[in-house]
Amino acid sequence: MTAHKLFSFLIPTAFAFMLSFEAIAVEKMTFKQIDNKELIEQLRKGGQVIYFRHAQTEKDYADQVTADPNDGSTQRVLSEKGWHQAKGIGEAFRALKIPVGDVISSQYFRAWQTADLAFGRYEKNAVLNFEPAEDYTEAQMEAMRVRVMPLVTAKPPEGGNTILVGHDDPFEAVSGIYPEPQGVAYVLQPNGQDGFTILARLTSDEWTALAKKCDEK
Repeated sequence: MTAHKLFSFLIPTAFAFMLSFEAIAVEKMTFKQIDNKELIEQLRKGGQVIYFRHAQTEKDYADQVTADPNDGSTQRVLSEKGWHQAKGIGEAFRALKIPVGDVISSQYFRAWQTADLAFGRYEKNAVLNFEPAEDYTEAQMEAMRVRVMPLVTAKPPEGGNTILVGHDDPFEAVSGIYPEPQGVAYVLQPNGQDGFTILARLTSDEWTALAKKCDEK
């Protein structure tokens, strides 16, 4: 899906998955349809928050139920495809001359490795971790929303974009949108208070395509 076709997908998806805890998140979120040219301009100016779901893993299952975030042997790990995805994202950012500010990841290996491969640095923050469950209660989703919302609504320092590398469920908690596939990113424009505007959704391949298209001009 291209960035400019985003909103025909996002709005029904957001409401299809909406529960009472998500209604709170969606009230704080708006959508703005922009084309690729404006997207690149906004990213080059800085001031955006880009939330990545980690790159592709070898398997997809709810390891957070029993995983130790500090022990990679208890977790899903990036696949070879995931390593290539992460490196490709970083190459696209450099080709597009997108300034990168803080890079914050969850404590899980697949998240910080995605950040490291793409951007060469990261700061681990448990705020981006899952709740330790597979089927979340409303209270657990609300707990993730309360933790993560300050990160997605804070304006980055001038001239940079904040990169968050986390997981599916914490993003769903703040947006009402389930982020898939693995490696997908949402470009958010924070209001600096308690809300944000979604500007775009891009997969890892779409970052590469965007950079290639820019090079051809």
